[in-house]
Amino acid sequence: MAQMETAVFAGGCFWGVEHLFKDIPGVKELQVGYTGGSLPNPSYKQVCTHTTGHAEALRIVFDPEIVSFETLAKHFFEIHDPTQSNGQGPDIGPQYRSAVFYTTPSQRDIALRLINILKEKGFKVVTQVLALETFWPAEEYHQHYYVKKGAAPYCHRRVKRF
Repeated sequence: MAQMETAVFAGGCFWGVEHLFKDIPGVKELQVGYTGGSLPNPSYKQVCTHTTGHAEALRIVFDPEIVSFETLAKHFFEIHDPTQSNGQGPDIGPQYRSAVFYTTPSQRDIALRLINILKEKGFKVVTQVLALETFWPAEEYHQHYYVKKGAAPYCHRRVKRF
């Protein structure tokens, strides 16, 4: 049995990020939540106050024998605008910032290499690359939001960058 790995990405509203990762082969589990801040076990309401330091994020459990972290990271950089600081489209605030929360040194290196490639292409990338400390799952009503609602994201779409 393959050893699963974990990736955590923050790129705006976690509903849209989750929705655009759900159909990738090798992705075994998706969970939206909060990370990068100081308040333990924050609520959505607390994160929205801009006082917790947390970002809305997506935790992905994946099978690296089927999909690589690099493939997931490239997808991440193509489904949100990595040049927009503290927001995505109409969603503005530090909880919507762009960040890769790495779980291994290899993930950090891959994220930094991809950012350099984008910068060489002329993109002014603001994506943070940070070590994952604690991931706090969001409330249940946020999990698989667009699937439950039968809707599609309004502020995320794929733009080919690689």
